[in-house]
Amino acid sequence: MDPTTDNAGNTGDAGTARASLEALRAEIAKAVVGQDPAVTGLVVALLCRGHVLLEGVPGVAKTLLVRALASALELDTKRVQFTPDLMPSDVTGSLVYDTRTAEFSFQPGPVFTNLLLADEINRTPPKTQSSLLEAMEERQVTVDGTPRPLPDPFLVAATQNPVEYEGTYPLPEAQLDRFLLKLTIPLPSRQDEIDVLTRHAEGFNPRDLRAAGVRPVAGPADLEAARAAVAKTTVSLEITAYVVDICRATRESPSLNLGVSPRGATALLATARAWAWLTGRDYVIPDDVKALALPTLRHRVQLRPEAEMEGVTADSVINAILAHVPVPR
Repeated sequence: MDPTTDNAGNTGDAGTARASLEALRAEIAKAVVGQDPAVTGLVVALLCRGHVLLEGVPGVAKTLLVRALASALELDTKRVQFTPDLMPSDVTGSLVYDTRTAEFSFQPGPVFTNLLLADEINRTPPKTQSSLLEAMEERQVTVDGTPRPLPDPFLVAATQNPVEYEGTYPLPEAQLDRFLLKLTIPLPSRQDEIDVLTRHAEGFNPRDLRAAGVRPVAGPADLEAARAAVAKTTVSLEITAYVVDICRATRESPSLNLGVSPRGATALLATARAWAWLTGRDYVIPDDVKALALPTLRHRVQLRPEAEMEGVTADSVINAILAHVPVPR
């Protein structure tokens, strides 16, 4: 039987997938209070087969957010705590000598999973950070000259503390560019913080998400159906030109040393399509581009030192550009 079609032109399978992904918010809210934008960003990354960098001070539930997402999505997940002495093979895996067969066999590392939580990624030196580059870009790991494919879906959700905190290493630009989105996790509002403390007083255990009631509400099949629907989301030539104009404006900004590359422009177009589909449309409008501009572009630009000293931020530069680039009608 052919799937039915809804008012937005989406098949019933796609509509079911959207409903399942929308249910993630309610499910994750059982464990994490007041982080809807971050949840939405993680779902957008899954739809775009991208990776996410979560930045915030310690103690704002970055790790708990990713763990709750994995529990609600019924995906295999592994966690790596990045430390100064972590080796690349601790992430990717290595060849191990088997005394019984007198041969070397490959022992997969934690990167062989659907959702890899790279906790405090900027607490390890660049050599180990770069061990994720091939996995993130090629979705495979090469050990001893043999490429080994990673599972699908595969997403790296890396958390980092702001670089001004002691014992951190700034991520190289090449690796930053591999992250589809950079999501900032703010301190909670007063009411949200009261809700957090109330939950803990009532016995909430962040290490036991099952007890908190978090259950799988979506799975790989929903993601595949959703990705297929996103791929059919219409992008007009005017919207494409709008994305290009925004990214070109970053390269001409006097506040920036480094603007957004064509890869960044492609990323913005992809995230805008995913957001358009999530909100129930099969076509992209300028507001979709604006909604995803900050998380998609903020880590792809580099401020001039003098602008940084004056208090200028990447977000303020991008917001100024969005205010000045003509919006297509």
